[in-house]
Amino acid sequence: MTETAWNTVSGTDTGAAFELFFGYPDEASFAATVQALVADGVASGIARKDKTLWGPAAEDESGKRLSWVSLSESSRPLVAEIAALQVELRVAGLSRVVLCGMGGSSLAPEVICGAAGVELDVLDSSDPDFVRTALEDRLGETVVVVSSKSGGTVETDSQRRAYEKAFTDAGIDPAQRIVVVTDPGSPLEKSAREAGYRVFLADPEVGGRYSALTAFGLVPSGLAGADIGRLLDEAEAIRPALEADSVDNPGLRLGGLLGVANLAGVDKLVLANAGATYAGFGDWAEQLIAESTGKDGKGILPVVVEALDSPNFVPSTGDEVLATFGPDFVFGPDAGQVRPTSGYGIHVDAPLGAQMLLWEYATAVAGRVIGISPFDQPDVESAKAAAREMLDGGGETPTPLFVQGPVTVYASPGWLPPEARTVSAAVAALLSELDQEHGYVSVQAYLDRHRDAALAGVRDTLAVLTSRPVTFGWGPRFLHSTGQYHKGGPATGVYLQVTGDPQADLAVPDRPFTFHEFLTAQAVGDGSVLASHGRPVLRLHVSGPGDLDVVREALS
Repeated sequence: MTETAWNTVSGTDTGAAFELFFGYPDEASFAATVQALVADGVASGIARKDKTLWGPAAEDESGKRLSWVSLSESSRPLVAEIAALQVELRVAGLSRVVLCGMGGSSLAPEVICGAAGVELDVLDSSDPDFVRTALEDRLGETVVVVSSKSGGTVETDSQRRAYEKAFTDAGIDPAQRIVVVTDPGSPLEKSAREAGYRVFLADPEVGGRYSALTAFGLVPSGLAGADIGRLLDEAEAIRPALEADSVDNPGLRLGGLLGVANLAGVDKLVLANAGATYAGFGDWAEQLIAESTGKDGKGILPVVVEALDSPNFVPSTGDEVLATFGPDFVFGPDAGQVRPTSGYGIHVDAPLGAQMLLWEYATAVAGRVIGISPFDQPDVESAKAAAREMLDGGGETPTPLFVQGPVTVYASPGWLPPEARTVSAAVAALLSELDQEHGYVSVQAYLDRHRDAALAGVRDTLAVLTSRPVTFGWGPRFLHSTGQYHKGGPATGVYLQVTGDPQADLAVPDRPFTFHEFLTAQAVGDGSVLASHGRPVLRLHVSGPGDLDVVREALS
């Protein structure tokens, strides 16, 4: 196990409430990187929206994606507007807020509302059972926020159509219940205004994964009852420290450490909650980091774990940076303390608004150190295109390799031995493809993430079984998060998809496909793109929700 040296930086002298600890095996490399970032004026450059910081090839995208740096100030007028609408909705008896959105449009509100202890129902799935459950819950008390930056997100469009029909069938005017958040000039803005919906426009020069403090994060959170003014205050308090060209800049240190570790082959980031009230922060950070850095064969893979004693955190592997968020410092050489195998560790304690802006800065800084643009997502569209092709009747319909009881097995070409004709044998063959030095397992469940939540436990099981990093994502949610990394990052993953027949399908109003057909197209489409990149993909399809025990048993 590599020895770790630690240093710290805090906001004690700045009035901002933050404290960070950094652990590293090579102090000279870390210090030199931070000093170079200071000498190059990277922090002040980000603050003044300098598009040249990530190289000439990145300038076009960077030039229109840097307005997140000042959102703690520029988003302030939204607070009163959202508060007034919330009062109006509450007076009308509308106490339940549903958010239809994907990726950056849903992950930030989810963690903000979780931290505030207020109810927000996030509808970020194409699973028909999941959608139906949302539609049938307290419709008379429901206001729906429809969030899409592009205005063309198919999942969100389908969810909106389902709610419009449900309201109309119940004799409720959708214009009294639907609030839209989108970019200016999007197709959704046009159709929403024509329908008489309330519309909030977000800053178009902020990418989705950096949009936590825009209307995308603030509108649903504020309507649900979260204190969004305080969230902006927390971000504003840390902002001067992040803009300073100083070796004590927490964003430069955090981003510098992530970059230095990555260049040293430590390219996984294990995220664990250490007593924070915002337990879902790891899921938000996962999208920010994976989608920003996973491209050009490079990147940082976030691995979100359930607890401080979860496998991949304890024990860890030599290619993992261990990171905690929250007040409890768990690292050290003594019995009962955590020692990162790689020598790299991070502890960040700060309020949620400060955490968000800090990690956005750090991700942009890490992108510069690694040598990628943190603001594009060149491989996300490929999976969307493959799904559209399937829905349009194109693409190849997959042929099952074999059926064992309630499980139908599919695999991408070229890796599964012909003698593997049981579910357990197919899983074992997939895991045998793992690179034991740098590989990871990605489990992708295209199911009802509430009803089937117990399946997420296979992450820990597989991490113990393989002694390698394992991620777990719900489809199609993860496609807007780690999906970019899977296709654009290092070619070291093996991919296990779990799909299933629903209890009942559900039509997408005025579209030529159902929710289940769409969900299946998303799974098959993404699997085909992964296969085209040479990634091994195994899909286990169950006959119904009650058959998932067979999958769990095969994975144990």
